[in-house]
Amino acid sequence: MTHSDQPVRPLSRFQKFIIALGMVSWGAGMTINFVVVAPIAREAGLSEIEIASILTFSSVVYTALTPLWGRIANHFGRKRVMVFSLAAMAGTNTAFLFALDAALAGLVTGMWAFSLLAFTRLWFGLLSPGLQPAAMAAMTDATTPATRAAGLGLLGASTSFGSILGPAGAAVLAKISALAPLWGTIAFNLAAAIVIGFALPRTQPRDRAQARPPSLSLFDPRVRPHLVFLFVYFVAVAMIQQTVGWFISDRYAFVDTATSTAKQAVVLHTGIVMACASFAILVVQFGYVSPRRPDPRRILPVGLGLLAVGYLVADLFEPFWIMCASFLVVGAGAALAVPSANALGSLSVERDEQAGAAALLASAPPAGFIVGPVLGSALYMADHRLPFLATTTVFSVLSVYALRVTAKRPLPGTD
Repeated sequence: MTHSDQPVRPLSRFQKFIIALGMVSWGAGMTINFVVVAPIAREAGLSEIEIASILTFSSVVYTALTPLWGRIANHFGRKRVMVFSLAAMAGTNTAFLFALDAALAGLVTGMWAFSLLAFTRLWFGLLSPGLQPAAMAAMTDATTPATRAAGLGLLGASTSFGSILGPAGAAVLAKISALAPLWGTIAFNLAAAIVIGFALPRTQPRDRAQARPPSLSLFDPRVRPHLVFLFVYFVAVAMIQQTVGWFISDRYAFVDTATSTAKQAVVLHTGIVMACASFAILVVQFGYVSPRRPDPRRILPVGLGLLAVGYLVADLFEPFWIMCASFLVVGAGAALAVPSANALGSLSVERDEQAGAAALLASAPPAGFIVGPVLGSALYMADHRLPFLATTTVFSVLSVYALRVTAKRPLPGTD
């Protein structure tokens, strides 16, 4: 048995699932922003570009601080940072909810409403970026090269499961009020923080005599191709997530009925579509990726190809059931693509640098959400179909790149 066959910091199966629970709550909170906030904020008088700018402003800060929070987690302990980040997420989302409620009630309007929402969202970007890098670094240390894709895939699937709970909760809680789903995710964040605080092992002090691996740079040539790849991936994803609620609202033109308002119908149908994608992610992750542990080089181009096909079908065919089916295909593709890309990125460096690489790669999603929402909103305002067509093109190009370049690279530790 070689050194690479043993995890650096082993965790029990239960403890890995506890980390995954934190990602479930994170996924629920992030999905709610697109299922509820994006369409509801239009009711407060904000334009599509203003809404996207608020989320982008927060994402800029979130992305810039994610590597720093990864280093803080390495120094003070991943468990502590995960607990703090979840508590901070709950607190900052509470402040944002109150600001949005004030805007909907007309207490603040125009530029004052925009400024208040942007200011409260800023604190989310400042205080909550530690969860992803800490969770990915902990899972990286708890796995071997052969189990890395499955381990990181568990975190991805957990995020997707959260994105099922988010829309499902939105569909149920929206009957109480349009903002009730946000309160549900806030409570979930706090509960996850408490469970992680009790279930994970205490942070072990680092041996001062042990050499600390150098911090990885965003420009490290070993990690940079994977970071750019994931950045482009999440730009495309963000374009769809920002605009899908508007797309559904404008395509199907819901009206108020005796049992629900048009606003509630948009939230419900958007939630159903996103839940379809998340359901497929869970099925593929736990039915194929985790038990079979496929070579990430082989499944990456397949996953990207499925994403391209799914988004194209959603754009071309109008019936709602076809859109749901297309997002099942999208979910299957995401389950193959995201953990594979993350695993290949972490395996591109030396063993003692892999946790740092995983934490660095965690900055790709928020970085993508800097560009994606604004780009998607601009495309949507020009033509409602453009975000889907642009995303289809991006995933087609990435799939060809993965097939021609990534699939031919050696995989350290397993070949």
